[in-house]
Amino acid sequence: MCYAAYNPPRILQNGVAMTVYAALWGRRYWQTTAQHPEPPYEEKIFTGGQGVPIYGLVAIPKNAHSTIVGTYGITGELEKEWFLRVLGRKAYAQGYAVVLFDWRAHGKTAELSPTLTSDGLYEGEDFVRIAAAAKAMGCPGKFWFTGYSLGGQLALWAVKAAVELTRGNKNLGITESEIGGGAVICPSLDSLRSLSYLVRQPVGKYFEAGIAGNLKKLALRIHDLHPGTIDPEAIERANSIWGFDEELVIQRLGFPTVEAYYKASSALQLLPKLEKPTLIIYAQDDPFFHPAIVPELEAACEENPMIDLLLTPHGGHIGYLSSKEGQQKAQDPDPWWAWNRTLEWL
Repeated sequence: MCYAAYNPPRILQNGVAMTVYAALWGRRYWQTTAQHPEPPYEEKIFTGGQGVPIYGLVAIPKNAHSTIVGTYGITGELEKEWFLRVLGRKAYAQGYAVVLFDWRAHGKTAELSPTLTSDGLYEGEDFVRIAAAAKAMGCPGKFWFTGYSLGGQLALWAVKAAVELTRGNKNLGITESEIGGGAVICPSLDSLRSLSYLVRQPVGKYFEAGIAGNLKKLALRIHDLHPGTIDPEAIERANSIWGFDEELVIQRLGFPTVEAYYKASSALQLLPKLEKPTLIIYAQDDPFFHPAIVPELEAACEENPMIDLLLTPHGGHIGYLSSKEGQQKAQDPDPWWAWNRTLEWL
């Protein structure tokens, strides 16, 4: 691979600064960077694994050549996930059909089902079944799975699940040859190590508390939408990310401990097993993830020729805002370096 090096603004050559600034600035100003309008999305209710209904948006341009299927991180909803909508606009303008979805327990999918998250164990199959249904709507292969942060972990599970499901199910509606692969930005790779690392950091504990608060709101919303499906006292006790999974998730999935759940669902173990082309964009200064993961990620990607690793010294967590100089050198039309490299790789 030979891509334009990532060149952040000088004041954002720090993972925490980049993460915070990109999130706050992007939320307010992302549309001012857009070269293209919002695609003409059509609402669609997909059926994921285990029959779980999944809410999504589909846009198919004329003469579409392939399809991107994507979702977002640990919390959110399609209407507000501006970083995913940036990809939708850029990809649609380049001739991709675009399928974006609220994953389990999130957004409008939560209105359809009380099914909680599994951090990839079942969401991987959701991606594949969504792709099969999108194909029936006219979305062309190849299908590419994408996501960022925890959504990146889900997409990596999807790349693995796609091969297994298409080989073993001729009635799925999609073939192995129609699956392209995956492209992920700052994926969660080892939840156990990274969460313990995050809560020990001076700023990280505030990041964790914010995410935990949003998870609590997510659980309360499901409780209100689907009375009787979640114990309100368990929600009350779920005051951390770990607590959310301990109180609400692991028992439903059959795990004895949160540690066992995180070990089973984390994506680092998947990398040697991926059989489709996969791009991983990862920042060494990502404040959310344990630094010790980086050399293990490098080693795993070196051993699997299906994986292209774009490892950068800077970038923060999903930030990757380019400086003006960086945009000029990369010949990018906007500051969204990671999405531009993703589409370039595709």
